[in-house]
Amino acid sequence: MFGLDFASPWWLLFLLVVIGIGGGYAYAQVRRRKDAMRFSNFDLLEKVAPKQPEIVRHVPTALVLVGLLLLTVALAGPLTDQRVPRNRATVVLVVDVSLSMEATDVEPSRLAAAQEAGRNFAEGLTPGINLGLVAFAGTASVLVSPTTNREATKSAIDRLQLSERTATGEAIFAAIQSIDTLASVLGGGEDAPPARIVLLSDGKETVPESPDDPRGAYTAARQAAAKGIPVSTISFGTAYGTVVIDGADGSPQQVRVPVDDPSLQEIADLSGGSFFTAQSLEELNDVYDTLEEQIGYEVVRGDASGPWMIAGVLFIAAGLATAVGTRQRLP
Repeated sequence: MFGLDFASPWWLLFLLVVIGIGGGYAYAQVRRRKDAMRFSNFDLLEKVAPKQPEIVRHVPTALVLVGLLLLTVALAGPLTDQRVPRNRATVVLVVDVSLSMEATDVEPSRLAAAQEAGRNFAEGLTPGINLGLVAFAGTASVLVSPTTNREATKSAIDRLQLSERTATGEAIFAAIQSIDTLASVLGGGEDAPPARIVLLSDGKETVPESPDDPRGAYTAARQAAAKGIPVSTISFGTAYGTVVIDGADGSPQQVRVPVDDPSLQEIADLSGGSFFTAQSLEELNDVYDTLEEQIGYEVVRGDASGPWMIAGVLFIAAGLATAVGTRQRLP
């Protein structure tokens, strides 16, 4: 009924009773009209008959019957999909701190923008989620093990430092290990909370040379998929980003550091995660808002009888009030 499932569908049989009451009322009105037509003194009938229009006389009963229909649906326990905050989940935020993150194509810089958005992401996650932080350049470091203490994560984000090279695979492996450690503490197995890795990077993996290497990014993504841990990747930056580094002769050189969408897209695809792009702080915040919705909430089948109950009571109350106001008696 109405596209709903019901916890106690047998209560819907009471709809037959309500329909019977409505039918009985309609039959009584027909009989009453026939009896009235037998009244020979029509002048007297006009004086004693109600003055309000015919349809107004039936409004109170109609309202009460609708109210009974709604209350019957409420008693049947309608169930609908409801969006509720997760009370347990694990998320590891993985942030690229390679030298290319110093590029200023995103104001004030890729790293500074990533830090601000990362703090906003930490603050916006629902309280029941354990959030960890991994930073990576040539190596990966678990800066914060998954915890509900958001201040620890935000403080670690503020202290991120740039370094050389990009070991994306090591970062994913470190995040997986961090998730596994927490799962073992919480019970592991089927009791382990759902987990997600959120990886923000701007460049292609440089350590090792091949992403299919045993410690490469694609290999790590496949392991994440095997463990049921999707990796959502964010390609952050533009195609025209540059940084200044010291050349072989010690003089400063400007080097292009374009984002590498294909590899990050592949990591997301291999792990069962989602791929996003962002070229500004505002876009990055929007991506994190989307992830917060995906990660922080779940859809569950829950009781939806409240609105039906309220509507039913209001219709019955309106019917009784209308009856008293128009007839000076209950229907």
